[in-house]
Parts: sequence; structure tokens; C-alpha cells
Amino acid sequence: MGDVNQLLFVMSLSDSLEGPVLEVGSRDYGNTQDFRALFKGADYVGIDMQAGKGVDLVLDLTDDFESLDRRLGGRRFGTIICMSVLEHCRDPFRMARNIEALLADGGNLVIGAPFVWELHGFPDDYWRFTPSGIRVLFPGLDFSAVPGAAFTGRKGDAAPLDGNLFCIKFSSKNPETRRLLGIVPSGLIGLFRKAGWMKRLFGHRCVFPSVMVSMVGRKPAPAKDG
Repeated sequence: MGDVNQLLFVMSLSDSLEGPVLEVGSRDYGNTQDFRALFKGADYVGIDMQAGKGVDLVLDLTDDFESLDRRLGGRRFGTIICMSVLEHCRDPFRMARNIEALLADGGNLVIGAPFVWELHGFPDDYWRFTPSGIRVLFPGLDFSAVPGAAFTGRKGDAAPLDGNLFCIKFSSKNPETRRLLGIVPSGLIGLFRKAGWMKRLFGHRCVFPSVMVSMVGRKPAPAKDG
């Protein structure tokens, strides 16, 4: 699964990610991003609830952990990639517990989930997530070591996960804004925003909110005695 910005996010981290790698939701639907290609030579397992291209093992991560562990041969993974999958899970809390259990000590979960996105099935669509919500789902992971990112639907358009999350600041000084809107419209939007008119005109102060949250959670390694 995943979109091009999620692929770019994983690509930016790939040098620091170690195998074995487990990709959750790996079925290729024809427009699926190829995360496997970023880890050539690594022990890589793609799982999905449906068989198909890119799927090494058909698994439902909401099953009981003993069954999952047995089918995966007791392996623990240095990296788990879960992009645009959580929203399709009826029980994301159970899925999250199983993902944590499958992650090796010191391993990383690279996760992306929608904050604002159209309804889309596979087989259905249940949830939207904030960064705080993702941290609640994975209480055993540390999300502080690697800065996450919020992405709009435009390729490479990212913002930090900070207090200005999900608001694109328009300015006639911004080359990308000028390219998309033109100098005069972008300047007017910048003035409207500064004057506090955006919400009055559009019903919300954010015109193009970020649509996806991408984060990295690390499973702490056990403390060494002595």
C-alpha cells in the first residue's frame, strides 16, 4: 500500500533501517509503492489479508498472536512497514499490539496513516489518525528519536509534526505557492490568512490540510544488567 510521499519517507530512512523487514499490506493493486526495492538483499516478508502480487504470506494481524507467531516462524523483525493500512482495520488496537510483539528489541516501526482522506475500501475504511492517536495505539514504542512528517497530496510537500500541523501557510514569497496559484492570488490568500479571513471565507483556516501522517516508533532494547 502507501503513496509516493510515504515511499519517499521510508527512502529517507532506509540507511538506518535493518532487517528482517515485514511489510504490512504488501499486495500490489497496480499503483502500490514498491517498498521492497529499497531493501534489496534483506530478509523481506510481505503480508496481506488477500493473496496477490507482492504477498509472501496471507495473514490477518488481528488474529491471536500465537497463530501469527507460528505462521511467521517465531521471527522478530528489525523493521516493520505499515503504510495506509491502519484505517482499514476493524480493531487497530489489537493489530497494534501484535505489531509491537513482532518487532525486535531495538527495531523500528515505520507507519503512515491518513488524517484527511476520501473514503476508500480495501475491504472497508474505518478510521483517521492524529500523531497522538498513533502514539496511543503503540504505547511500547518511542516516537521521539526520529522526526515524523505530515504530507499533503502533492509529491514531496511535507510539514513537521509541530503546532502548525495541517495548515499550509500561503505566501507570495513562496515559489511553490506562486507556481500553483500565481503571484496575485497567492498574495491575496496570504493577506486573507494574516487578517484572519480564511475561516470566514472558506469555513476553515486551512485550505489544503495535510492528508497523511508518517512516523517512526522504536522498540526500546532491554537494559543491560550492571
